[in-house]
Amino acid sequence: MFRLLNLFRLSYGQQLFLLATLPLIMAVAAISILVTIQSRALAEQEIKSLEVQLIEAKKAELKNYLSIARTAFGNIYGPALPDNEAAMLEVTQVLSAMIYGQDGYFFVFDYDGNNLVSPRQTELINKNWAGLRDRNGIEITDRLIEIARTGGGYHTFDWPKPSTGETATMVSYSVGLQDWRWVVGTGIFIDDVQATVAAARAGVEQRIRTTFFYILGIALAAVLLVFASGLTLNIRERRLADVKLKALTQRVFDAQEEERGRVARELHDGISQILVGVRYALDAARRRLARGDEKAGDSLDTGMEHLSTAIQEVRRISRDLRPGVLDDLGLGPALKALTEEFGERTGIKTEFHTVPFRNRLHADAKFSLYRIAQEALTNIERHSGATDVSIDVRSHKRGATLRISDNGRGFTQSRDRSKQSSGLGLRNMQERIEQLNGTLRILSSKSGTVIEAEVPLAQVLNADAVDETTERKAN
Repeated sequence: MFRLLNLFRLSYGQQLFLLATLPLIMAVAAISILVTIQSRALAEQEIKSLEVQLIEAKKAELKNYLSIARTAFGNIYGPALPDNEAAMLEVTQVLSAMIYGQDGYFFVFDYDGNNLVSPRQTELINKNWAGLRDRNGIEITDRLIEIARTGGGYHTFDWPKPSTGETATMVSYSVGLQDWRWVVGTGIFIDDVQATVAAARAGVEQRIRTTFFYILGIALAAVLLVFASGLTLNIRERRLADVKLKALTQRVFDAQEEERGRVARELHDGISQILVGVRYALDAARRRLARGDEKAGDSLDTGMEHLSTAIQEVRRISRDLRPGVLDDLGLGPALKALTEEFGERTGIKTEFHTVPFRNRLHADAKFSLYRIAQEALTNIERHSGATDVSIDVRSHKRGATLRISDNGRGFTQSRDRSKQSSGLGLRNMQERIEQLNGTLRILSSKSGTVIEAEVPLAQVLNADAVDETTERKAN
C-alpha cells in the first residue's frame, strides 16, 4: 500500500508543472465544449433554415404543377355538370397523361376514398383507400379528403417511390373539385432534400471534429511549451541552486575554519600563555622551597592568580561558543550579560532594555537573535568608533524585535548581497533571520547605525507551552 502511495507522490517540480498545466487543460476543455455546443447550435439553425427553404421551394413547385393541371382540365370541368360522366372521364384521362420527372404524377380520390387516377401505381385505381395510413401511423386518404374539403393544402407522409419501390417521404398538395366531390393532387418526394440536410450535418460534424483536433493540437503544443519552459527553468534553477549550495558549503567550511582559527588563537595567545606563566610560577616556588626561601609563597600566589585568569578565560571562550545562560535563563538575561561584558571589555557606554520574555521564544529564535547581537557588537567594536550602544529586545503582538543602535561613523550598504562582508557578517545576520521567516532592517548614516531584527509570532511559544516545557524539564 505504501509503495502504491509512493508511486503517486509527486515531487515539487511535478506539482509545479501540474499546477501550471491543470488550469490550461481545464480552460482548453471548457473552450472545446463551448465551441462544440455553439458550433452545433449554429449549424443546426443553418441546416433547419436550409431544409425549410428547400421544402418551401418544393411546395411552390407543387403549386405550379397543380396550377398547370387545373389549366389543362379547366375548360372541361368549368362548364360540366356535377353528374357529367363524360367530362369526368375526359379529366381523368388528361390527368393520367400528365406525368413528370422520374416519380411525379397526379392522383385523384373521390370524397368516399375511392382512387380514380394513379398513372404510376395503377394497382391503386378503382379501390377504396379510406383509413389508409403510412408506416408511421399518419393518415393519408382521409387527411387528403379533409384538406380538399377545406379548399386545399399540403400534407406530408411516407409513400413508396414508383421508380424504386422504396418508401420515402412525400410532400403533397391537393385541392378539391367540390362539384364532383373529387380530391386532385400531386406530390414530390423529398429524399433528396433529406440527403442534402444529412450531408450538411455530416459536414458540420466533420468541421467540428477538425476544430476540436486543432484546439487539441494547440493545447498540446501549449502544454509542451509549458513543460519545456518549466524544464528549462528547473534545470536553470537546479544549476543556480548547485552553485549557491557549493558557495554555501564553502562558506560553512570557511566559517568553521575561521571559528577554529579564532578559538586556536585565543587558546594560544590567552590560555596557553597564562598556563605557561602558571608553570613558571610553580617552578619558581619549587626552587625557592628547595632552597628554603621565604618568598616561595609569593610565587605560589602569582601562580594562583594566573590560574584564576585561565579559568575566567576558559569560561569566556565557552560562553562565546554557547552561552549557558541562554538555555537556562532565556534571551533577556543572556543579552544583558553579553552587553555588560562588552561594556567592561571595550569601555563603550552600553544600555540594555527589555520586557520579560518568560523564556517564550523558540530555541532557534533565541540563538539566532543572540548571534545577531553578538555579531553586531563585534562589528561595533571593530569598525564603528562608537561611544554609546543601546540594545532593546521585547515581544509584541507581531512576534519579537531586537534593536541595536550606536552613534558610530556608519557604513555604506551594497545592494548586491554578494558584495557585503563575508564570514559571520551582515550576510549571515540576514540569512539567520530569513531562516526564521523574519525581517532584518539596517539603517546606517554618518551619525550612527540601527540594526533591527524581527521574528514572527510563529517563533513565540504560548504560556501553556512554556509551562508544559518547564514542567517536563523539572520531571
